[in-house]
Amino acid sequence: METCRRHYCRVMTSDPSIVTGKVLADLLDKVVVHLSSSATERFFSAAQYKGEEKSVKSAVLSSVEQLGINTCVRYSRHLKLLEDDAEHDLTLLMKNLKIFLSSQRVKSSSELITQQDGYPGHDWLASTVFLIMAGDPERSLRWLLGLSSLLTSAFIWPAGIHASVHVAVEAAESGIPPVYWCTAHYVEMLLKVEVPLVHSAFRMSGFTPSQMCLHWLTQCFWNYLDWSEICHYVSTCVVMGPDYQVYLCVAIFKHLQPEILQHTQSQELQIFLKEEPIRGFKFSSYLEFMERLERSYRDIVLTDMKTL
Repeated sequence: METCRRHYCRVMTSDPSIVTGKVLADLLDKVVVHLSSSATERFFSAAQYKGEEKSVKSAVLSSVEQLGINTCVRYSRHLKLLEDDAEHDLTLLMKNLKIFLSSQRVKSSSELITQQDGYPGHDWLASTVFLIMAGDPERSLRWLLGLSSLLTSAFIWPAGIHASVHVAVEAAESGIPPVYWCTAHYVEMLLKVEVPLVHSAFRMSGFTPSQMCLHWLTQCFWNYLDWSEICHYVSTCVVMGPDYQVYLCVAIFKHLQPEILQHTQSQELQIFLKEEPIRGFKFSSYLEFMERLERSYRDIVLTDMKTL
């Protein structure tokens, strides 16, 4: 994997346009198959799932999930990625995932609304993977099942880790994802050291970087990053490791520093961050910065991520 990571970094900094389309899908496939079949890399137990046609057909998606599917299909047409029957295939994928993930959830007596009927939002990672895999529901499902055994899944797949048997019961019942109590915590810690002006701006605004990280990561950067960068977010976390999620968020805040300082002055920081896309951000421009963060902080960040 180290050789793969070196090549990945080299390509991402020299010509990131290569890591798109079929190349990206094949890369993700090979990496997840390799990692999930390795006893040392596998973090959770391997997924055991066989979707029975009858139960898949009878699975009911929420109105939020249906809206997410419609949005995804519309976006795919805008990007000219998928054919017209994509909605049926994505619905099939979502129903399979709903059944699989329900079997992975803790049996809770919690009265929290988020515990009563599965994940409360749309599964944006699944939608992203579906588009990356060119609308192939079987390949997408196979990939996500493989991903579910890796530590990375706990951070880039909020729907997958929601109320999961793989985290402590208290954490599962709270409905609070590891992205919040781990990723966002370290983003704030690193910002203080690496991008102190942004850290100070947030303190002055009364708004926290954690809130923004949770917002971005829960929806897999949809509506914020360009499609190519969303793909590179997924591939980088899978290839390089889940701690790159932290370094990415720090890199984005660094990229946005001028605008953050400007909107802090005008007391519009929260509106700016929530309503505006992250313009001009390119993974390739910040990968070296992220690699430097990895060298400095991986021992702390990744070690803590493993204490799920």
